[in-house]
Amino acid sequence: MGNLDTLKLTDATRPKNQPPVVNRRNKLSKKLWEQMELAKARNAGTNFTVKRFQTIKDLDGNVRSVERAKRIKPWWFTSYSGTLCVQVFYGSKALELASGKTAIEARDLAHVVEILGLIKHEVELGTLDGAIETASHLLRSRFEMDIPKTRQTNQTSMVLGNSTPKLPSHK
Repeated sequence: MGNLDTLKLTDATRPKNQPPVVNRRNKLSKKLWEQMELAKARNAGTNFTVKRFQTIKDLDGNVRSVERAKRIKPWWFTSYSGTLCVQVFYGSKALELASGKTAIEARDLAHVVEILGLIKHEVELGTLDGAIETASHLLRSRFEMDIPKTRQTNQTSMVLGNSTPKLPSHK
């Protein structure tokens, strides 16, 4: 027990779940890491892929896991003025980094990596929690809207003369 005496022991327990704010930060931090690695690879002239496992059923009915490459869309683009710009997304929504500002200008691809690293650090500190929360609410509100799932449902209701399409209830 000689080595244990040098350690600071505590009776802390692991929390069962994290607060939603921490989950959102971790999600965005992971996406920022992917964007940084993608920008580094593009700058070096190589490819960067993230692998994920997909469960599929073959023709015989056997279920198996297959490793597939995940498509990553770059968050940087060239604006109309010809400058390289970076946007930060939470889901499909661009974060508003300042009042009415959603993009950051960059000199080149190496500068994009620096910008993404700085943003990742700020996200981990909690500086962008308000912007993440706003984007999260916007995303959730889209799921709560009564939008038909297919065009067929919309066309069927219009043929029947209903002004608003009704989704079938699952009982």
